[in-house]
Amino acid sequence: MQSINDFLVILDGYLGGHPWFMVLLIGTGVFFTFYLGFPQLKYFSHAIRITLGKYDHSQDVGDTSHFQALATALSGTVGTGNIAGVALAIHTGGPAALFWMLITAFIGMCTKMVEVSISHKYRDILPDGTVSGGPMYYMKKRLNITTRKGKVIRIGSVMGAFFAAATMLCSFSTGSLPQINSISNSVFATFGIDHIITGAILSFLLGLVIIGGIKRIAKVTSILVPFMALLYFLGSLAVILSNPANILPSLASIARDAFSGSAASGGFLGASFAFAMNRGVNRGLFSNEAGQGSAPIAHSAARAPEPVSEGIVALLEPFIDTICICTLTGLVLLASGAWNTKTDNQFQLTDVQVLSGNYDDNKAQDAQRLGLHIRGIKPIEPYSGVLQVKNGMIQPTGITLLHARSVAENVRVLTNKMPYSGTLDVDSGKLMLPSTTVLRGNSLVHSAPLTTFAFTRSILKGFGAYIVTFSLLLFAFSTAISWSYYGDRATTYLFGYKYVLPFRLVFVAAFFVASFTDTTVVWSLAYVAIVLMAVPNLVGILLLRKEMKTAVAEYWQTFSIQYPNDKMSIKMRKHFRRER
Repeated sequence: MQSINDFLVILDGYLGGHPWFMVLLIGTGVFFTFYLGFPQLKYFSHAIRITLGKYDHSQDVGDTSHFQALATALSGTVGTGNIAGVALAIHTGGPAALFWMLITAFIGMCTKMVEVSISHKYRDILPDGTVSGGPMYYMKKRLNITTRKGKVIRIGSVMGAFFAAATMLCSFSTGSLPQINSISNSVFATFGIDHIITGAILSFLLGLVIIGGIKRIAKVTSILVPFMALLYFLGSLAVILSNPANILPSLASIARDAFSGSAASGGFLGASFAFAMNRGVNRGLFSNEAGQGSAPIAHSAARAPEPVSEGIVALLEPFIDTICICTLTGLVLLASGAWNTKTDNQFQLTDVQVLSGNYDDNKAQDAQRLGLHIRGIKPIEPYSGVLQVKNGMIQPTGITLLHARSVAENVRVLTNKMPYSGTLDVDSGKLMLPSTTVLRGNSLVHSAPLTTFAFTRSILKGFGAYIVTFSLLLFAFSTAISWSYYGDRATTYLFGYKYVLPFRLVFVAAFFVASFTDTTVVWSLAYVAIVLMAVPNLVGILLLRKEMKTAVAEYWQTFSIQYPNDKMSIKMRKHFRRER
């Protein structure tokens, strides 16, 4: 499994972690932002009014309301990425990473509007009256090429099938397996409830929800999303206000480091500008999924007379998900000081590396050298050999042990919670531990444990861990609900509606199994699967750019006739007169 994980990490380096993908993702959003005249600013208030149902019609076709579609899509994006993903981005890229997450979200608001509008336009109405939509449908209907001789080159059909297959893969690797694993680990750490019990209970509840299809999913998420957002907002506010002296410096560090990278600070060993930007963009996409093509599947089910109206609703998603919720998490981590503070924790073996030589991160020269190592610029020789352990303490042998990209301190080797004595083998920096043997010590932490640590550094104290655990449970569970729908729409597209029930049963079964198994490989697979979805979708919407611009103009023309005295009608009539 370690070899598979290493391969996926390398593959992600050529895909999502490579500059070409960042250019495609950001470039597409920037292009449409200027091409459509900054719709994320012009249409923001209009999006809120549509979502509240001001322009609804009883004759509109679809399975959900605007708000329910938005809630379903948000429940798919507001997940572990908002708690664990932001923490991982700041852990690896520093405060600068948060800045690039926010930029990605602002640009992504426009990308989301475009992909949802086009997908809603080409959705299918199934024989049972329900709706099935998503990027695979517009690819199939609009991107095939007909030659002058009348021969059809089915490029769009191939792209659609590829996208749907990637969606099915992503429904497990992003929306299901890592979600329940994060929940069960957090519940076990906080309450001591066994992983398998958490998995069994939540799998049963998941089955009850998703077997009912999109209408039941929409009803559940429309209640769940506002509640969990309010809970997390209040908890985050308590942490931030508990550290008032750090609020302004935290905001300053986000802006100051944006174009220079984050310098070494505390246990944090620094991050270059390029690395911080890459991690921020990557985490931003993972959080709000703008350009990935998942949200259009949920929005395609919405009752909307005009596809563009649903696209305008969708631009609220990155704003709520990333600009609001992720910023809260980021400020919690920075204001509390948890992001660069070492704390006692049990080490994850996959995050442990043994280096040859003694390095002290309190010395500027050593910290710089270690920073170059963890960023892969100038690797330090890994240690191979045998370590002697006496009464739980590793004996000095001229090595440095890294955990979670930081120098580990006060390391103890424990077997069944008792000090271990004996030897430990190290192969090319990889530590081999006997079964039931673990490492504990002081180091940085990342992902959900970092956010949990930050919440405890406030007036909430130990109660903060409960808020993070409960929020993570709600966020991750709601994500699994939405991704089950994305997966079953992809199944419908590829194999037909009769295979949806088997897919749902497999989805629930996998959800249960992942609650008590290691999903490190699944997280690595998720990063690859995201790119496999995003690339054909981004290429597709770029090819249909002219159609999108025409659709926006036609929407406002129709809207101005239906609502001549509406403020937006008056504003857009003036806008189009200026353009002419």
